[in-house]
Parts: sequence; structure tokens; C-alpha cells
Amino acid sequence: MTTVKIQRLGHKGDGIAHGPIFVPGALPGEEVTGDVIGDVMLAPKIVTPVPERVKPPCPHAKGCGGCQLQHASEAFVADWKTQVVARALAAHDLGTEIRPCITSKPQSRRRASFSARRTKKGALAGFHQKSSDVIVGVPNCQLVTPTLAGSLPMVEALAVLGASRKGELSVLVTESMTGLDVSVTGGKEMDAALRGELADLAREHDLARIAWDGEVLNRRSPVQRFGNADVTPPPGAFLQATQEGENALLNGVREALGAMGKHAKIADLFAGCGTFALPLAQDARVHAVEGDRAMIEALDQGWRNAEGLKLVTHEARDLFRNPLMLDELDRLDGVVIDPPRAGAEAQMVEIARARVPKVAHVSCNPVTFARDCAVLINAGYRLDFVQAVDQFRWSTHVEIVAGLTLVD
Repeated sequence: MTTVKIQRLGHKGDGIAHGPIFVPGALPGEEVTGDVIGDVMLAPKIVTPVPERVKPPCPHAKGCGGCQLQHASEAFVADWKTQVVARALAAHDLGTEIRPCITSKPQSRRRASFSARRTKKGALAGFHQKSSDVIVGVPNCQLVTPTLAGSLPMVEALAVLGASRKGELSVLVTESMTGLDVSVTGGKEMDAALRGELADLAREHDLARIAWDGEVLNRRSPVQRFGNADVTPPPGAFLQATQEGENALLNGVREALGAMGKHAKIADLFAGCGTFALPLAQDARVHAVEGDRAMIEALDQGWRNAEGLKLVTHEARDLFRNPLMLDELDRLDGVVIDPPRAGAEAQMVEIARARVPKVAHVSCNPVTFARDCAVLINAGYRLDFVQAVDQFRWSTHVEIVAGLTLVD
């Protein structure tokens, strides 16, 4: 048995002691004891808990891998995530106001990717056990909305219909204004019999849509609202995890861009289905750029059917291989950029060259966020504010929205 004191929390949520020794479920300042295998204490006993330790609110917390930090207080997690952002900025010698983290409420995740397998008695659906491919059933999950939690019997029924005995389904379930939108991957090949069974299941559970490895059974269009526009995203398309989180990011984007004149024009890069572009079109002309053609077509259709919006132009374009260049950016009043985890360093270089006055930077990765901000700051921009947003409650994931202004 080894006894250690936890010094800090690692990026995966494990406590880290000198060595380093990684201790799952431990918090900074706690003394823990247990057997160390390699560099991991797999079954630690907490000898001296810290005040930040709380009873996990979910009965599945011990085994389920869906959450990593239910044993820590909300204030601790929010502060830790803010410090993760601060350390990423400090690595590039950047400093600014980092606002307190906005954390989404329990049972507010409106989309979740469930795993499901057939069993001898039927099927099991839920999330994977920690560091395992074993599925843990999660009835009354405290992370997702009650509607999504209540969809687990439907997910199990999908596995009974279309999973092989050894295979596993991945079932993305998303709440929409018109019903659940379900996208399944990993199932057996579609045939006439399965198509009929899926249609029956969709009626029984009043689903808006089922997509089975790309083949769509549409009862009615699953609708998401962005500003004044109603949009039907393609199956499996990106959507912010919670409505509260989406609102926080949009408010930050609006603040970063500031007051726009009646002839203002902005670009929304990595625009998705229009999360930011369509609300912003209430006040400014928008050029939306997204690599996925189906998503940009959904954005365009939503704009065409909406009332009271200014012009939204669009293009499907791979911004990693083909970023917008100086001559495409130099007449813009502002840019919104929300890249994937890899960031968008090449695109930031072009934004800096074009000297776009205002930049709203949204990110899901503090490391690439700080790197990309440094590109702009080194070119004469000021980092006005950074807002941490936690849509993935009890996880190690943090999102950011920031405003940058050209001053030099």
C-alpha cells in the first residue's frame, strides 16, 4: 500500500501526486492510499477528504464513464476550468479578464451519444464504463434532459432490431422542436425488413427522424431554432450541447463584435448550421463558411424561410486547406471563428493580415485557443475578455468565447 497527497488535478480529471502517480477520483489536497500499478492507483481510499468533495448526485457515478468530476463541488469544477484556460493563456504570456465559468444545469444536455448492445434477454443501452468497452445502463441519468434519459428503452429497441450479437450501436439522440432526432451507426446493413421495423419503431416512439448509417427515415423534419430561423440539420450534425451554453456563447459573440452599423458585414467561419450566423443576420450581413456542404445547405434553407434577416451568403469550403485570404477578409467589419479542437492557426494568420477590426473567437480547446489568440495579439490585437462556458457538466471539457479588437 502506498500513501500519497494529491497535488493537482490532471487534464483527464485524475488527481496527480508526486511521481507522478495518477489517482482517479481524488482531489487536490487529499491524502489517499492504495496499491499503485505502474503509475496509477486504481482503487484509492480517501484518507483525508477536502471540503470540495461532495456526494455524487448520480447513482451511476462510480461506474459510468460519462462524467469524471461528480465527486467535486460545482464551485471547484468551475474554478478549475477557469484556471485551465488561464494556464493555457499564460503559456503564451497572454493575460486578460477571465470571467467566472457559466455552467449548464443538471439534466440539460439535449443531445447524447448512447452505446447499445444486444444481450441474451434483449439489449442494454447507456454509456461506457470508465476505461472500458462495457456498457453501463444509466436510467435517470442526471446529465441529459429527462426526455433523453427516457429514450433509453427506444435505444435498446434499436439494438434488438439492428445490432449484431457481437457488435455495438452508437446512437446519437438529439432533442428537436418537433421530436427526437436519432442517428445510428454500427448497425447491420439496411434491408426491406429492417426499414419496415424502424418505421414502426419511429411511429411507436413518435420520433421525428431516424438515420441508419446514413439512410434516412423521415417522419417529419427535426427543427432547431437559431435566432429567428428554423433549421433542419442533416443527421448527426453538430449542435451545441445545451441551450444555456449556446446562449452564453452567442452572447459572448455579440459582445465581442460590438455595435454593428446598418451596412456591417461579418464572416462566420466554421459556421455549422448557423448557430451564430443566423442570429447575427438580424443586425448585419453575414458570409457563412463551413466545410460540410449538407450543413451549409441547411443553414441556407433556414435563412430563406426566415423573416427579418439581412443577407446571408455562404460557401462550402475546407478552411484548413483553403482559408479565407486577405482579399476576402479585408472589407469585413468582424469575424466569428469557431474551429474544431485542432484550432485554425492558418486562418488566424490571414485574419491578422487583413486587419479585421473585431474577432469573436469560440473554442473547445484551451491549448489551441491560446495559440491562435497569440497569432492575433502578436499582430496588434487586444484580448478584451475571455468567458469560460461549461456545457459538459462534470466532465473535463471546457469551452471558451473571447473578444479581440485590432488596436495597433
